Amino acid sequence: MTAAERGRVRVEAGAKRVRAYLAGEPVLDTVRPFLVWEKPYYPTYYVPVEDVRATLVPTGEIRRSPSRGDGEVFDVKAGAAVAGGAALRYPTSPLEPLRGLVRVEWDAVDEWFEEDEPVYVHPRSPYTRIDALASSRHVQVSVGGVLVADSRRPVVLFETGLPPRYYLPMTDVRMDLLRPTDLRTGCPYKGTAEYWSVVVGDEVHENVVWGYRTPLPESQKIAGLVAFYNEKVDITLDGVLQERPG
Repeated sequence: MTAAERGRVRVEAGAKRVRAYLAGEPVLDTVRPFLVWEKPYYPTYYVPVEDVRATLVPTGEIRRSPSRGDGEVFDVKAGAAVAGGAALRYPTSPLEPLRGLVRVEWDAVDEWFEEDEPVYVHPRSPYTRIDALASSRHVQVSVGGVLVADSRRPVVLFETGLPPRYYLPMTDVRMDLLRPTDLRTGCPYKGTAEYWSVVVGDEVHENVVWGYRTPLPESQKIAGLVAFYNEKVDITLDGVLQERPG
């Protein structure tokens, strides 16, 4: 991979085939994607303008970025469908690799594919790894001074940049203290998570528990298990109370 940087923005050439669709019509199809870290946590895709299959209609709007320069905004027209203001180009960017590229807003289209597999939420970073490892470590979780989970059969999930997460069988958790909520979040590596709050006496600890009932294939080991936010509860590991991550 080749890379360029300016400020906090990193640009790196990728090798996957990337496609996007709107209302069943192709928006882009490229084997020359670029990963651009506009935020430090995950990248977005930029693609060569020649690999855009939809029609880009100028809006006349300019969005200015200190690191990327002046961005020209376009509507994306694919067949009869139009995604307003969904594409952005930086033809005079101080980051030279961006000048011939287009960014299409992730949520403005219906489907994204890396090779022939759908991808959700945002592109997968080549620098993020997930390891879900079966363990016999003794994990105890207390919330508001009450023991809510006690397990010797966790699956420990190690994800780049995050603290270890201890996924536990529901049979080792006080499910009578958990209340399902409407919160759902997505992860391109794990899938869609559902959440629970923990009710201890009159106190509600909102959305401190989550789980993936049908995770993506690379995270199948955590299917049907639940995890607690290390940052919001007390976790004791092999008899040692763990420091809460900052």
